Amino acid sequence: MPNPPFPRVLIANRGEIAVRILRTLRDLGIDGVVVYHAADRLSPAVAAAARAVEITGPTPVAAYLDGEQIIAAALETGAQAIHPGYGFLSENAAFARKVASAGLTFIGPTPAAIELMGDKVRARAFVEKHGFPVAPSAIEDDDPATFVERARAVGSPLLIKPSAGGGGKGMRIVRDLATLEDEITRARSEGQRYFGDGRLYVERYIENPRHIEVQVLGDAQGNVVHLFERECSVQRRFQKIVEESPSPALTPDQRAKICETAAGIARAAGYRNAGTVEFIYGAGEFFFLEMNTRLQVEHPVTEEITGIDLVAQQLRVAAGEPLSLRQEDITATGHSIEYRIYAESAAQGFTPTTGKVLKLALPADTRIDLGISEGQQVTSAFDPMLAKLIVHAATRPEAIAKADRALAGFALLGCETNTAFLRRLNADPAFAAGEVHTGFLDANPHLAEEPAPSSETVRRLLATAALLTRPVRDAADAIPPLHSAMGGWRN
Repeated sequence: MPNPPFPRVLIANRGEIAVRILRTLRDLGIDGVVVYHAADRLSPAVAAAARAVEITGPTPVAAYLDGEQIIAAALETGAQAIHPGYGFLSENAAFARKVASAGLTFIGPTPAAIELMGDKVRARAFVEKHGFPVAPSAIEDDDPATFVERARAVGSPLLIKPSAGGGGKGMRIVRDLATLEDEITRARSEGQRYFGDGRLYVERYIENPRHIEVQVLGDAQGNVVHLFERECSVQRRFQKIVEESPSPALTPDQRAKICETAAGIARAAGYRNAGTVEFIYGAGEFFFLEMNTRLQVEHPVTEEITGIDLVAQQLRVAAGEPLSLRQEDITATGHSIEYRIYAESAAQGFTPTTGKVLKLALPADTRIDLGISEGQQVTSAFDPMLAKLIVHAATRPEAIAKADRALAGFALLGCETNTAFLRRLNADPAFAAGEVHTGFLDANPHLAEEPAPSSETVRRLLATAALLTRPVRDAADAIPPLHSAMGGWRN
């Protein structure tokens, strides 16, 4: 590949996203360097990188949040840029500034854009000021002394959210205003614990909304394009499980309107690099939810329908190149769905599971963005997402059928995963019809329940267990004395 934007790039992340970024670096002829904690020594990212640098910390997560160590590793290995992936330091403006101060390039938006759009309250005020749709709300920062009173005036149901939050942490739905003050206290405590920031805001909660987001790309020359929407309504505890594009809920006119709104917000913010503008959608209306100033976990579905490598676009924009894409050149083809494969037990309330990966088998002809390998321990130290299974087909029904075959072909022994749950979800008539919303799994708890095995399956399992038991094997292999006395006699 001619003219790689950087000779060497360090990835400040782990798991599947580190492997995903390495793939594009290799395609562009760029050396990929990763940092890793000892818990990830056997990971595919460490095996695939041109060079890997161990980092340490009081916990594995703390190591990946140690910006000083990561910048030192980049300088030591001769990297010119740092790609943060998602999570960890990807939306940390202070880290982005430190990267620049060290003479390196941060592959992401400017620190100012992170501060503007990464802060949920500031972003919301900015969007409203520029005339884009937001839901009725009350922001604590506007007048802390009257926050509870103003929140009550929004009316029920309402949603309490941390100003610095994300990933569903600290969010609480209030349907009875008599509990409002108690729920505010709990949400503030969680916001302080997860984000070190207890500021809050509330907004009108739309019952059974859909979660629709739009991928945007901007460059330093002021060009902004959108790459269509993704629907992420299937969630548990406000965390996404299945994402797809296009959304089965939107008409062509609605799609055009929501995508243009997202691009307009990014344009107003002078946004550079990849980002995602998220909306809640219901009854034909949509309202700004938040903007994620980074590459999104679910970016592969956009890549599948557009054929555009988003990481490659990020690298070229970070290097100062103008976007090579014009809006009229970007088209969407077919339907793509991504399924997040978690180490968790759906039947036990989506509780994380752990264990050693004893055997791993992957379906053929399917995109699997994978962050683990055989022999690696799945622990509770990190997010339970192990892999993403992404399908693309001409139509949504064909994509669902393709996904079911692929999920059936995904096998991981040693740690329970949610693949059986994903197959039950896939087979649900409402999901097949695209009739989902963010409360869909709560409204259909039977999908999480593990069905009882058939009597035939039970018999086979018992027979297998018996044959693996030494006394049973010895008894089965023993030759009765009468037959033994017969020697080699044959009739």
